[in-house]
Amino acid sequence: MRRNFFAVLFGCVSFLAFARHAAGAEVNIYSARHYAIDDILYTNFTKETGVKVNVINGNAPELVERVKREGEKSPADLFMAVDGGVLNSAKLAGILQPLVSPVVDKAVPAHLRDKDSYWVGLTTRARVIVHSKERVKPEELSTYEDLASPKWKGRMTVRSSAAMYDQSLLASLIALDGEEKATQWARGVVNNLARAPQGNDRDQAKAIAAGISDVCVMNTYYVGQMLNSKDPEEVKAAQQVAVFFPNQRTTGTHLNVSGVGLVKGSPNKENAVKLVEFLLALPSQKSLSESNYEYPVNPEAEVAPLLKGWGTGFKTQALDFALYGENNAPAIRIFNEVGWK
Repeated sequence: MRRNFFAVLFGCVSFLAFARHAAGAEVNIYSARHYAIDDILYTNFTKETGVKVNVINGNAPELVERVKREGEKSPADLFMAVDGGVLNSAKLAGILQPLVSPVVDKAVPAHLRDKDSYWVGLTTRARVIVHSKERVKPEELSTYEDLASPKWKGRMTVRSSAAMYDQSLLASLIALDGEEKATQWARGVVNNLARAPQGNDRDQAKAIAAGISDVCVMNTYYVGQMLNSKDPEEVKAAQQVAVFFPNQRTTGTHLNVSGVGLVKGSPNKENAVKLVEFLLALPSQKSLSESNYEYPVNPEAEVAPLLKGWGTGFKTQALDFALYGENNAPAIRIFNEVGWK
């Protein structure tokens, strides 16, 4: 009887110790990636593992500086960003460590993760030409470079050069065509603008719908979000535009990656790796595609029907994402030189 009592007592103590450990299990994300589906996936991860996910949202450069400032006392486990150049900059800033996981390596093709495993892609997005269905025929379109042609004078709108997405697009053109040709391209685009650079990607599609312009450059997922928006005006605008994948006969369409890196000194390293593996699993990848209209990095994951309708076998630029970061300063200098505000 006494032996049974102590056995039960030991079992209760062990259970309480486990419960306290589980209750304290967490993973901390410093994120420059801000989408509703992410929070849903974090909740699902917590339900499945008991690990609480804490998120601090912010601007990518500010988050990098915060980690550097916090040093060894930083609570950050994972750093998320929506640009390959930014992820590489975080690596070069010394705030990341290799994320070693056979599960991750199997789920993500080598070109969508850092060669030294300092970061791994979660999703990709193509920056494409979006055009009016009424005023532009697909056969009139060809390449990014062609957008600098005089035939588009007064027919283009773009967002500010402060946008990382356009900085990385220009950085890719610098890598492919050289600075001189990239400068000529940026100057040609500025000469073709129907209005001064303004707004976000959605605003460029709205400008086409309003007849202000005929073409713009946008990330694919914005078109998907607009078509499925709760705002009727956004849906109406998106229905009046079409997606065109440029440079299919030359260097390929510009692709960028949204990804995550393991922070150096991560206090919850094991939980952090588990979360990354969870986000790369087929159910999560499918949810990211269907909810946010991004392309999954896991080649076995199901792609959203809308994206399938646009086509998934398009040719992409064969560039190391690190070049986006390396060519960022020249890109900003060129934007300033040509007056792309």
